[in-house]
Amino acid sequence: MIAAIPLLLSFAATLVPSVSGHACIFHPSMWGFNVTATTFSYDNRPQTPLMAMTFDQWWFHNHLAYPPNPGDFMDLPAGGVINTQISCDKGATDFFASSSGGDAGAGGNYVCPGQPLSEFHTTGIDDLGGCGLGITYKSDVNSVQPEDFSIFSVNKTCVWYLNTEFSIPSNMPACPEGGCICAWFWIHSPDSGGEQNYMNGFRCQVTGASASTPIGKNMVARRCGADPNNGRPNADLGNCTVGPKQPFYWYQQERNNMFEGTYAPPLYTDLYYPNDGAQEDIFQDAYISSLGPGSGGSASTPAAAPSDSASSSPAPPPPAAPSPPPQQASSDNAAAASAPPDPSPAPTPEVIPTPPPTPEVIPTPPPAPASTSVSSDVPPPVLPTASLTSSLSSPTDSPAPSSAPSCRPRPSGASRRRDEKVTRGKRHHMQHMRDFSH
Repeated sequence: MIAAIPLLLSFAATLVPSVSGHACIFHPSMWGFNVTATTFSYDNRPQTPLMAMTFDQWWFHNHLAYPPNPGDFMDLPAGGVINTQISCDKGATDFFASSSGGDAGAGGNYVCPGQPLSEFHTTGIDDLGGCGLGITYKSDVNSVQPEDFSIFSVNKTCVWYLNTEFSIPSNMPACPEGGCICAWFWIHSPDSGGEQNYMNGFRCQVTGASASTPIGKNMVARRCGADPNNGRPNADLGNCTVGPKQPFYWYQQERNNMFEGTYAPPLYTDLYYPNDGAQEDIFQDAYISSLGPGSGGSASTPAAAPSDSASSSPAPPPPAAPSPPPQQASSDNAAAASAPPDPSPAPTPEVIPTPPPTPEVIPTPPPAPASTSVSSDVPPPVLPTASLTSSLSSPTDSPAPSSAPSCRPRPSGASRRRDEKVTRGKRHHMQHMRDFSH
């Protein structure tokens, strides 16, 4: 009887509709625009979060075999502003006609109609991780590597509104024939959910370009904002990266460029980006602010990142690489071995005896640079009313039993340390349940 329990749980899960949580950008120019919960052997919709995955699984969301239609581009007006639509459900956007569930509340400005704030991983407008748009001046997606993207626009009030604007630098040069390739990036705050990344690639083209200076050599962004939660009450702007910065690639099995701890994720906020909006400083080679131009070569990695007060175990192994229905050959991207982060507390100084009576104390590594939480006086969106909630009780694009990790509110402060073992146990349990679904 006990042996049959996993099978019964798996079967029961297929009978209960799942909520359509999480969020992503939606636009016809994106890879995976028409991917549904049943396209892959696991839930790989564009809004499904990415964590602890192999490179092929998280890169472009494993949607390279599902490209946009020829001629579909997102226009980027140089010096202008674009409006993007970010939602938990394509049916809530202007593109609801191509959603498998049809209209799910289109026309509003709330990210997840009928669902609470926790579905897009926030506790309020002062608890946002910000979003970034990256671009590479290549038109062949199969030749693009993670280091090719440079962030050209940041919106720190993201994800909060369904209609989210991004400002475009005024000196953006025109794209090559065939257009550029862009991507949307988001990592939410650590207070509402797991260690998740979001990436959606799309074809783009710069319109109205009058400048020709290319984007300079980028760098990994350095942590430089105030971060009182990690013992850094003041910003250290001298540690900021000036110029073009790579997106954050964090908490995957391979190809990470950020190694922050579980409770100190890299965010598109003051923590790494002093300026909101268009990143007008990208038309030069990147460098460390305090060292001046030409210092970029000495900083290929970010400054020391904060570890958690409680040690966390490595992220759980990913599900088996899926085999989506063949449409186009996916790109062969070489994966570099970069283990998922395993943050741990700084070692306790150890007194080592030496022949002289005076002991030598091994110094503790310096703590991480600081970050700031995002604040805004923008009023929050109107939360869904009871009538809206009831009319949307069966959200569209509901996934099949998913292997994606579920999100839970985070402990903070001393409770993080107390809950360390519990957290490990939960992760083990989630992995155990994932094994049942395959």
